[in-house]
Amino acid sequence: MAGFNFEPNLPHQEKAIIALIKSFANVEFHSSSDYTINQYINPKISFKAIALATDIEQVQKDNGIFGTDKRSDDPIFDISMETGTGKTYTYTKTMYELNKIYGLFKFIVVVPTLSIKAGTVNFLKSDALREHFRHDFQGEYHDKQIVTYVVESKKSKKGKRSYMPESVTQFVNASHGDKSKIHVLVINQGMINSPTIQEERFDRALLGEKYDRAIDALAGVNPVVIIDEPHKFPQTGKTWKSISNLEAQFTLRYGATFNDEYKNLIYHLTAVDAFNQDLVKGVTAYVETLSGNDNAKLTLKSLDGKEAEFELSENGTKTRHILGNNDSLSSIHSAIHSLNIEKLNKTTLVLSNGIELKKDESINPYSYHESLQDSMIQKAIKEHFKLERELLTRSPRIKPLTLFFIDDIEGYRDGNELAGSLKTQFEAWVLAIAKSYLAKETDPFYKQYLQRTIKDISLTHGGYFSKDNTGNDEKIEAEINEILHDKESLLSLDNPRRFIFSKWTLREGWDNPNVFQICKLRSSGSTTSKLQEVGRGLRLPVNEHMAREKTDDFRLNYYVDFTEKDFVEELTQEINDTSASEVVPEELNNELVEQIKNHYEVSKRELSNQLYDQNLIDDDEKFLEGGYQALKDLYPDAFGTALKKGKIENKSKEDTKAKTKVRLGKYEELKELWELINQRAILEYQFEDEGNFYEKLLMDYLKQEITANNFSKTGLVTKVSKLHIHNNQAGYHSVYDDEEDFAKISTMSYGSFLRQLSEKTYIKLPTLHKAFVTLKHLKSKGEQGFDINDYLNIQTIRKFTDGIKLYLFQNAMQKFEIGYNIISNQVHPTSYTDSTGSPLNELKSGQIGLHYDNGKPDDAYLFEDVFYDSPLEKQNIKEQIKHVTVFSKIPRNSIRIPIAGGGTYSPDFAYVVETEKGQTLNLIIETKDTSSSDSLRAEENRKIKHAERLFNQMEADGLSVSFSTQFQDDLIKDIINKALENDRSS
Repeated sequence: MAGFNFEPNLPHQEKAIIALIKSFANVEFHSSSDYTINQYINPKISFKAIALATDIEQVQKDNGIFGTDKRSDDPIFDISMETGTGKTYTYTKTMYELNKIYGLFKFIVVVPTLSIKAGTVNFLKSDALREHFRHDFQGEYHDKQIVTYVVESKKSKKGKRSYMPESVTQFVNASHGDKSKIHVLVINQGMINSPTIQEERFDRALLGEKYDRAIDALAGVNPVVIIDEPHKFPQTGKTWKSISNLEAQFTLRYGATFNDEYKNLIYHLTAVDAFNQDLVKGVTAYVETLSGNDNAKLTLKSLDGKEAEFELSENGTKTRHILGNNDSLSSIHSAIHSLNIEKLNKTTLVLSNGIELKKDESINPYSYHESLQDSMIQKAIKEHFKLERELLTRSPRIKPLTLFFIDDIEGYRDGNELAGSLKTQFEAWVLAIAKSYLAKETDPFYKQYLQRTIKDISLTHGGYFSKDNTGNDEKIEAEINEILHDKESLLSLDNPRRFIFSKWTLREGWDNPNVFQICKLRSSGSTTSKLQEVGRGLRLPVNEHMAREKTDDFRLNYYVDFTEKDFVEELTQEINDTSASEVVPEELNNELVEQIKNHYEVSKRELSNQLYDQNLIDDDEKFLEGGYQALKDLYPDAFGTALKKGKIENKSKEDTKAKTKVRLGKYEELKELWELINQRAILEYQFEDEGNFYEKLLMDYLKQEITANNFSKTGLVTKVSKLHIHNNQAGYHSVYDDEEDFAKISTMSYGSFLRQLSEKTYIKLPTLHKAFVTLKHLKSKGEQGFDINDYLNIQTIRKFTDGIKLYLFQNAMQKFEIGYNIISNQVHPTSYTDSTGSPLNELKSGQIGLHYDNGKPDDAYLFEDVFYDSPLEKQNIKEQIKHVTVFSKIPRNSIRIPIAGGGTYSPDFAYVVETEKGQTLNLIIETKDTSSSDSLRAEENRKIKHAERLFNQMEADGLSVSFSTQFQDDLIKDIINKALENDRSS
């Protein structure tokens, strides 16, 4: 295999290189006058700060980058490129360009981890890269090639003369006498912070015997420093100080994440850009959801250094459990599989899967259920073979890989010795699917590929785990070398290996362009960004000739469990957040004015005068510093962005009263009616007996739910979400897999289910049991029925409880009758009174109405101010009506009329009216700002019917109160006059 075929001059990579070269438009480099060391050091940079700042500002403007927070006086240049778009290649070609134009020949590449270092070194040393720069640029770089020096950790021998690390010595002593060489030193975070580099003095000094410390010798060559993954090196951290000691002439930082710690951002390839331009694969997420019961929670409550106390909360009950070191969590919950306490102290507990828990942190037991893991693995294998057949029967062929992140290392590494182990099951599943594909395969090549697969199934997979580094198994060592260092061998069509297992170790610093699936069997407990997680598989694939394929809509399948059910939302949000960019206009142009006028009533002249008066634009209507942002703050609706709190204050709100006063003496006139309607009412369902309820209602309700398929089975189902980009915004579309992929899991016993359901619904347990037995029998006969054992979960209890309440509410006074019992008990305190019955002087205005009118209310109104919720209510409050002694808007939820199925209802107004006979007439009014009862929602009509029933019953019981509903065209005086007429005729 000849190696990867790199593509020259890809536009998105060229733009990053051009951005740097343009930033150096007025920069010069001069050779040192010290001829003894001149041949070992880079030319020295020389520039005028103002000219450099001007060039950087112009480059940022050209690339749509704005904001003073992305500029700095430091000679540090930031190139932001999304994961999978080739930043390593980009900075490598940048080194070639800087060497060609300015004669720079010594670069130091700083990376955060050993795995990233290994990947970088393999890339820089590859024959394919060397041949690419030699042959693919028409001789532009002549025979230039990179010589790579790798700083490794090495123990010093006592009693021997001390020498600097060999790689440092060779790098520093490398001369530009050989013009064909570019010298690159690669060092990781651990080594650059080490005493060997930063502190130790050695017997042999470098650069004319001037420097006996490694850091000084490296600084002495006037290096250019390249930082990979800059978010790993916060500017307040130790490593940043160590990097600063290199005294770089200038520093280039390449990454997808900068944590908003920019210096001079000169190029930004956003995630949206990468997806839109088809520079990376799309993403399809498979979320294994737990239908019926995903609310179980196991929480670490305390640690004393020897024992840990856990609280299990499930199905409404809580239990406490004490465990010690090495104890299994399976003793707490049967769903937990192969999870122990590995170590603990007084602040932190570490589980055997590497997850750390602190006090009050939780895990979900069902995320460790064997069925969950099995379902995810089988789904990934099934999708892999579907994808593999498609890609290996095309021309040219593409070999797909699937990556599994696991924590059951023993189940994988020692699988052959463990019955029912992960490895044993995995191989059985792969073998079964491979055989099913072989049985119907007609493509000669893929048929042969499947035959090799079945011949030795163990060759289809391999793994890499950190503990492997301590072993001596040659087979494992070969696996690791292939996975970590030999991408070409791994992608060879002669190699049947296509499944890779790891324990988070490969999540960062390792990637392979042909990873088409990542199956994350356990949450890592990490807060790593979702973009970085999927980054291991975002690169576009290469075909059998090692050439990049970019013509198809390739997608990365990403599998997670229900504990990361928000994965797609978070990934989408992150893509949109990190891709937010805006072209800032230079002046107040017509397009901008029209944009604002679409949302605000303002003319161009008014707008221009306002901005000029506030020193936001000049005489030519060009924005002054900060002017455009200030315009956005003044007119936020025109820009679709949220206004910062406190930027613009609505002073009119200060004129709105927070409270309204009760008029002196008015409550005494309302007191009798108020206490009457504040008596407690109890609703009664009027059934003959329990059997009547069972026959007329319960079975009817359950059959209705069966028809609507409203209950959720307990088990696993996969939600598939596809990421898409539209109008420069990321979004997603989700669907659920077919019923045939449903995996049943038991989370509750039948007895526990019945008891909880009976407690929630107040239906007798034998009645519920009788209904479920009947429905199971009906199902067995092929009639309308169901088996409740498929639905034993907390969601069924919730849906049943809510459903039966709604059913009772919807059918009250139709399929069954209701009645009310008035209980004379203590009325106070109420919304108007304290516990002694004394009236309050004022109420919060929000209890009365959301809107305020500064007009005067009717003299009979209880309050001094007009607060209302609808125009009809405002009209009632301000209208002068004869015969009304006192009236009031009833505060929200203060009169709670019980309704069938649970819940309460509160009317709007209470009126005390004096009749011609000098007696008192009490009216309760429900105000509806609609044309008629036909315009009301059915729910509102039913609630009003309940109120009518209660007040009619009170009136029948000799209590002087009646109820009416006022609609949009009804005048309150007409309703009151009608009530007076009824009183006269009675």
